[in-house]
Amino acid sequence: MATSLFTQNTVACIWDFDKTLIPEYMQSPLFRRYGIDEPVFWEETNKLVEHYHRRGYRLSPEISYLNHLLTYVLAGRAPGLNKKIFRECGADIRFYPGLPEFFSLAQSWVSERPNYVKHDIQLEHYIVSTGIAEMVRGSKIAPFVDDVWGCEFIENPLQPGFLEQKELDISADAEIAQISMVIDNTTKTRALFEINKGTNKNAAIDVNSNIKPEDRRIPFQNMIYIADGPSDIPSFSVVKGNGGRTFGVYNPDKTEEFEQNDRLLQSSRIHGYGPADYMETSSTSRWLKLHIQAICDRIVADREVAVSQKAAKPPRHLNTSPAELAAKRTPKTLKQGSLDIGSAS
Repeated sequence: MATSLFTQNTVACIWDFDKTLIPEYMQSPLFRRYGIDEPVFWEETNKLVEHYHRRGYRLSPEISYLNHLLTYVLAGRAPGLNKKIFRECGADIRFYPGLPEFFSLAQSWVSERPNYVKHDIQLEHYIVSTGIAEMVRGSKIAPFVDDVWGCEFIENPLQPGFLEQKELDISADAEIAQISMVIDNTTKTRALFEINKGTNKNAAIDVNSNIKPEDRRIPFQNMIYIADGPSDIPSFSVVKGNGGRTFGVYNPDKTEEFEQNDRLLQSSRIHGYGPADYMETSSTSRWLKLHIQAICDRIVADREVAVSQKAAKPPRHLNTSPAELAAKRTPKTLKQGSLDIGSAS
């Protein structure tokens, strides 16, 4: 008997991080710790592609800031930088109003409705960021998140010949030395398909596997993607183009961000936008509640239709009512011309 892989009763809020959940770049606490001039670092990063091109190198802009961070470590400007320090700096990340409490509040909108509970509907939160995953994992929002996609580093890389050696204890001081994962504005869409197909929940499912829509863990129509700007257009397009919802947020103190979101709405990239304020009474919170519950209502309706179609009613005894019995005992009257002739009972 064929069975579906998943029940498709999960709703997913998928979040960008920088300028969506926080007002600054997540690396800011890291720069403060090491006394690095943040504007200078980003100015250098933005000019790396051009300078390396003049030297005959082709550099991907998406990994330039990661490479430059490694250069700072090698140059002694960020000595001893490792996963532990990333997490410690992540704890200092400042969030927009209403966070992280909003993440559990949103889940209560699902868990407190009996018809949603009846169908075991769940809400999950995911973060897909071009920032550093380990900093997100160290932040105060981490306990409310089901999974994180972001850039990652390797400490103490394996040396040549390691396949012929027994596993040895790492005695050297941990320090980042290589890039192990890059998430950029395009590869974010891969993360969306991993969430869609359930790759993150079942390692046996490859993201490139050909999986029927009805067998995917979280259909795109069960997703809401929330981000801050044009760099997320690839992800907006994937989610919206496949029936999901998209929402833009902006810093209320920055007019240019408001205008940017309005252009995204006018160009049909997003369904709506609001301030990066996640207090329960904010317009952003109200919009998200409305659409989370709309998705849940549609899941309930779909599942109840499926039950009615696939679970036929069993046969039952037919009981004649007293009124029907009385009707059977009433003499029948036949009309013949102008005379009524009653039949004998």
